[in-house]
Amino acid sequence: FSAYFKKLTRERRAVQVPPRRSSTPQPVEHLTPSDLFIAVKSTQRFHRERLELLLDTWISRSASQTYVFSDGEDEQLRKRMGDHLINTNCSATHSRQALSCKMALEYDTFISSGKKWFCHVDDDNYLNVGALLRLLSRHSHTQDVYIGRPSLERPIEATENPGTPETTQVRFWFATGGAGFCLSRGLALKMKPWASGGVFMETAERISLPDDCTVGYIVNALLGASLIRSPFFHSHLENLGVVSDVHSQVTLSYGTADNRRNTVNLRGPFSTQDDPTRFRSVHCLLYPDTHWCPPQH
Repeated sequence: FSAYFKKLTRERRAVQVPPRRSSTPQPVEHLTPSDLFIAVKSTQRFHRERLELLLDTWISRSASQTYVFSDGEDEQLRKRMGDHLINTNCSATHSRQALSCKMALEYDTFISSGKKWFCHVDDDNYLNVGALLRLLSRHSHTQDVYIGRPSLERPIEATENPGTPETTQVRFWFATGGAGFCLSRGLALKMKPWASGGVFMETAERISLPDDCTVGYIVNALLGASLIRSPFFHSHLENLGVVSDVHSQVTLSYGTADNRRNTVNLRGPFSTQDDPTRFRSVHCLLYPDTHWCPPQH
């Protein structure tokens, strides 16, 4: 029996056990922050209220990758950002045309940059660049990748060329700009006929919808590429109080509509009076070595 047991043990050792599959998706390509082009859409009246908070928090860690697209000159902001503050000379209104005007310049500036990934956020978003790099590394920047979060649970319906004999109905998915979205360079290059050199604004007028919808229209309806839904992008349109595991989230937002606070529910080093958006508390959780963060106990 002893000899048989030894033989059986040797045979078992000889059998190679396959390695366990990791539940974490493996990177498709290695990315660094320098591979990102981050566009922040803003307007002059929010420079003090919103942008300075972003500059103190996440942009401070990603200043070389981040460009702010606004509609007016700002000497104070220019001193902090240099040529990364881009005065689009677009209208300061929140109209469809003004939004599309800024997106057109965001797109053209990205194409000229040579970067691998274009990511758009609004000036009320906190962008966790570490989580963003982990997410994008699961995809190839040469493939058709459009990733974000839709604000609707169904495709949006639009009328192409309204008021003309060529009027048609079209349905497509789009990622809401309020939560942020990203485009691979491979897909962005395919968008050129409908987006480059200011043509983006003409495309937006074709469907009479704003900038984020127009991106979805070009990608989904015209190019046939799919929107990759991600649960890690967040806008003020959702209940941010239920968001957990801040380290994993790509974008966060906040809302103060009707004097009701809509923010992540985070116990941080700052009170809600001192940090009503919770962005400073989020930043200290992610980067506790930041000089203005209170020491952790």
